[in-house]
Amino acid sequence: MQDKYSPAEVERAAQSHWEKTAAAKAVEDLSKPKYYCLSMFPYPSGKLHMGHVRNYTIGDVLSRFHTMQGYNVLQPMGWDAFGMPAENAAMQHNVPPAKWTYANIEYMKTQLKSLGFAIDWERELATCTPQYYRWEQWLFTRLYEKGLIYKKLGTVNWDPVDHTVLANEQVIDGRGWRSGALVEKREIPMYYMKITAYAEELLADLDQLPGWPEQVRLMQKNWIGKSTGVRFAFPVQLSGAAAQTSPPLQGEGPGAGMGDAPLPDKLWVFTTRADTIMGVTFCAVAAEHPLATHAAKNNPELAAFIDECKQGGVAEADLATMEKKGMPTGIFVQHPLTGEKVEVWVGNYVLMGYGEGAVMAVPAHDERDFAFAKKYKLAIKQVIAADGETFSLDGWQEWYGDKTKGKCVNSGKYDGLSYEAAVDAIAADLAAKGLGEKKVQFRLRDWGISRQRYWGCPVPIIHCPSCGDVPVPDDQLPVVLPENVEITGAGSPLARMPEFYECSCPKCGGAAKRETDTMDTFVESSWYFLRYACPDNDQAMVDERLAYWCQGGIDQYIGGIEHAILHLLYSRFWTKLMRDVGLFRFPSGELKLDEPFANLLTQGMVVAPTFYRDAGDGKKRWINPADVDVATDERGRPTGATLKADGQPVIIGGTEKMSKSKNNGVDPQALIDQYGADTARLFIMFASPPDQSLEWSDAGVEGAFRFLKRLWKLTHDHVAQGLVPAFSGGELPAALKDFRRQLHQTIGKVADDYGRRKQFNTAIAAVMELLNAFARLPDDATARAVKQEALEAATLMLFPIVPHLCHTLYTELRPGLDAGTQAFPKADAAALTQDEIELMLQVNGKLRGSLKVAATADKAAIEALALASEAAQKFMEGKPAKKVVVVPGRLVNIVA
Repeated sequence: MQDKYSPAEVERAAQSHWEKTAAAKAVEDLSKPKYYCLSMFPYPSGKLHMGHVRNYTIGDVLSRFHTMQGYNVLQPMGWDAFGMPAENAAMQHNVPPAKWTYANIEYMKTQLKSLGFAIDWERELATCTPQYYRWEQWLFTRLYEKGLIYKKLGTVNWDPVDHTVLANEQVIDGRGWRSGALVEKREIPMYYMKITAYAEELLADLDQLPGWPEQVRLMQKNWIGKSTGVRFAFPVQLSGAAAQTSPPLQGEGPGAGMGDAPLPDKLWVFTTRADTIMGVTFCAVAAEHPLATHAAKNNPELAAFIDECKQGGVAEADLATMEKKGMPTGIFVQHPLTGEKVEVWVGNYVLMGYGEGAVMAVPAHDERDFAFAKKYKLAIKQVIAADGETFSLDGWQEWYGDKTKGKCVNSGKYDGLSYEAAVDAIAADLAAKGLGEKKVQFRLRDWGISRQRYWGCPVPIIHCPSCGDVPVPDDQLPVVLPENVEITGAGSPLARMPEFYECSCPKCGGAAKRETDTMDTFVESSWYFLRYACPDNDQAMVDERLAYWCQGGIDQYIGGIEHAILHLLYSRFWTKLMRDVGLFRFPSGELKLDEPFANLLTQGMVVAPTFYRDAGDGKKRWINPADVDVATDERGRPTGATLKADGQPVIIGGTEKMSKSKNNGVDPQALIDQYGADTARLFIMFASPPDQSLEWSDAGVEGAFRFLKRLWKLTHDHVAQGLVPAFSGGELPAALKDFRRQLHQTIGKVADDYGRRKQFNTAIAAVMELLNAFARLPDDATARAVKQEALEAATLMLFPIVPHLCHTLYTELRPGLDAGTQAFPKADAAALTQDEIELMLQVNGKLRGSLKVAATADKAAIEALALASEAAQKFMEGKPAKKVVVVPGRLVNIVA
């Protein structure tokens, strides 16, 4: 054994051994309990970052620990390979997205392997391969035929210069991120998945997930947003023009020539505050609403305002912060209960894609409506009063919108009714008129999966002039995405490729066109975890192996909190779809799988300090922390910073998530090259609990490296004196007996920290404390047997975290044995027994010393020893004891 720790040599040898022995290969084995551990797969952006390292190290620690606990473990890896960044990179580097993506996959795979993760690479998949996306196309056609996927007009961000649809994050200050053009909201035909059909089940099944963080379950619950209210109609009051239709859309781009939309004779709305219906003073509709379109036909000013409303993003977050604007349409509707005329306005804060595309406005009891009415001098009518409160138009007060405090006023027959009673009475009256009913509604909207971009899974639909939209038959799947294309940024290249979209109709054989939309990349990540069970099956989407690995769900899923809503929600939905299509029924029986992830761990961010210099024009030039010298005070607090290159000051920013934009990332490869993968793994597991933010520290990395060198030296020095059998029983001196007790207490604690608590930092700390005690042991024959036992146990306890080092050390300690195939150490109950215990000694509640007593001593014996102790005699000052309180195993308190 070399006397010095050489990470590169140790890690190369260990990885070679694992590859030769196929140590991570997962095979179905009914004789063992299974453990499916999965970290969210990465987007192949080019290089790993520290967030990746943390995520996958957590998963690897759990995988290796459960292997040592006797489980049959599956830890797979793949690539979330479709998406817009590849198109951006294609334009920047003049390389096809496919070539860029596959090159990144190879580089990142090499990086992952260098970290020593126990991944079954035979199950690797990439979502951009036809072998993978063929099956989501296959399922798409089934769901389309069942009506769970349908097509309708959807509102999108349209860049009028690039002639392309933009994602919300590509709209910056109302302009396209690339062209700088003012973005428009347009309606185009899009495909939707009917996730709302599963809203109730998705909500209810959150109660089946006790292994999820409560925060995540609450976020999903709020996103689904179940509410009970009343859907009702305002009859539309129009002149003879009511029979007309809105004009066809003109011009080019989405929606052009979409045809005429008939005018509604009722304006439908949904509200959870039907008790305020008598306070309605106007209604507001979205810019795309048929009433708005009709009103704008002969009103250029309104038409211009509608065009303005169609600019900017379509995200709810945008609407929450934007200035609320409106304009009257000149159209009136009839109040369904009073018959009064209510004016309809166009509001820029109303989205056609949410609810009915229209809202009733009760300014007195809705804060947004209150501000809008004040701005445009519209009527505000109080219809709710609360005891002890005075309503005033001077400003909004919180109680105005509180449904729990008030009762109806100025509401005719409903006066005096509380919230629930008023809602029931009003809903009944609306129903009697045929104008409304109570209804459960969800905030959740159907999932729009169409993307007018290239690098994604093609939608398997063919448009035939005679037969309409026809799903691609199974024998023509997959619809392969051409990979050698030119990306210009002006719309999808598929729409400019006749060789892709020209085809024959599968039904009639006539000339037809293939759909050029691709699917939202959330689709690929919504089922990849199921495909890992059988990635080599070219005959079916999943097979019977799924019933083994996913019985009870994936045992542990690990990923960032940023995926708490959409990815996890869509994955839950997609699993239920696959279940209901019958994909979990196998010859041996049916897999009962309602929820894909039994346990969820959301790891915290990796954060680091930021530094910058002002670059002019209000911009900052961010400087990497590695290029900065930081001065600190005597308490280690930063007092200033200078750039190493020129010695001039730089500004200290905040501590923020590592990112390219703030240039505060640390390259994992540089860390591995300098210190080794095990140091990176140890630091990132020791610096913070996995669910909390981890603050980067160069000193912490150095400390982790020093610990590994110390463990190497302790083992080297022990082995150099000759191996001995590990201690297996017999009498020991008190010091060795105490050490063995600490050893087996540590084994129990580390097993609990890994398995139940998932607190790896405290597990590492416990082993560090053990090795501190180890260093104080003598070197006689009996002590060396205990040392052998301790070193064997320590290397096995640390193996899940620093596997390369521990693989090598264990081979030195037990020649011919492989740490990766050993069982995790078990605490020896006999070693945990104590002849004596130490109790805290208090006098009048103040700590005055300690007391050693026999472990079997009864209360009377403990009292007698306490009263006779030197500390008690000193602090009782000759006073008699009034009372002696004994807390078993902890303390004795003498009250004098």
